[in-house]
Amino acid sequence: MLEILGGLSTRVKTALVMFILFLIIAYIDSYFLFWLVFGIVLMVAISEAKDLYKLEGNSIYIYIALLWIAVYFYPMPVDLIFIVALGYASQLAYKRKLDKKMFLPLFYPTASFVFLMALYSEFGVMVLFWLLMIVAATDTGAYFAGKAFGKTQFCETSPNKTLEGVIGGMVLAVILGTLTSINDIGILGAIIVSAIVSLSSVFGDLYESYLKREAGVKDSGSILPGHGGVLDRVDGYLFGAIVMLVLLRIII
Repeated sequence: MLEILGGLSTRVKTALVMFILFLIIAYIDSYFLFWLVFGIVLMVAISEAKDLYKLEGNSIYIYIALLWIAVYFYPMPVDLIFIVALGYASQLAYKRKLDKKMFLPLFYPTASFVFLMALYSEFGVMVLFWLLMIVAATDTGAYFAGKAFGKTQFCETSPNKTLEGVIGGMVLAVILGTLTSINDIGILGAIIVSAIVSLSSVFGDLYESYLKREAGVKDSGSILPGHGGVLDRVDGYLFGAIVMLVLLRIII
């Protein structure tokens, strides 16, 4: 156990710093501040995604920056994803020169960041804290349960991920997710949302692993000590945010 904790030291320190920063931003609870911070993180994530997708050129930054500016002013930001996609398709049809890979970073990771802003706008800062608890518990529970009990490989995309670890992560996520859920949803709703969002975060992690395997790299970047890149850290949240927003719109 001490050996496991020792190996986690750098990773834990980085995670702790990010958690404290989140708490500060959450305490301020400003739409502009969340938009600004998410926007900065998004642009770093786009840089990493650009390398993973082997997308050439830098026009993607302009398109995403314009989209993100529009997100701040438009009350239903999810709509904008499809507007940009239509713009891409129109440009592709008219000029026949647009790199088709431009669509990929629009949907991952950009769409997920837009959903994060929509989640905050519609349900408040406590929902973001709830999402944070679910995904963090899934990662933590999966790590320790996998180390202690893991025997069965979960899938070929991520050979080190075990079924026992996934189950352990989901169990911890349901427990912590139920304890930190918003009041409007009830215990049963909290359990259901926590379980589904936890599972979706597992597949967010798997998708990131798939992209890295396809690109032939270990990490999406190196900006976060012990974690790798931004996408290595937020992959679970990028799937979880979309699923949580849809579920809360259904339930509440």
